[in-house]
Amino acid sequence: MMRFLVDECTGPAVAAWLRSHNYEVFSVFEEGRGMDDDDIIQKALEEEWILVTNDKDFGKKVYRDGRLHRGVILLRLEDERASEKIRLLSRLLQTYADRLRDSFVVVTEKQVRFARR
Repeated sequence: MMRFLVDECTGPAVAAWLRSHNYEVFSVFEEGRGMDDDDIIQKALEEEWILVTNDKDFGKKVYRDGRLHRGVILLRLEDERASEKIRLLSRLLQTYADRLRDSFVVVTEKQVRFARR
């Protein structure tokens, strides 16, 4: 079963949608408001959560700083509405669920890109 840590900026609607599809979810917005990025990425690693975020700083932490992770889904969207995040996450999970663990995935409206460490 996949577990998702939903970043504060990604929002509670995404967390609620994931829960409604029986995923285990930790929502920073609901359960850890104000956590800093380093604490979030460390919690995700130690507790084996896949991080869902639209904060590009996590890309820098993984690539520039070499931070370890159990999976990161970076939403790089023009349309930041919750409904759009959910639509694209739904498509991602239907198509690539088996590849998300330990991957760094960048999702835009037009493409899904898996980056390798």
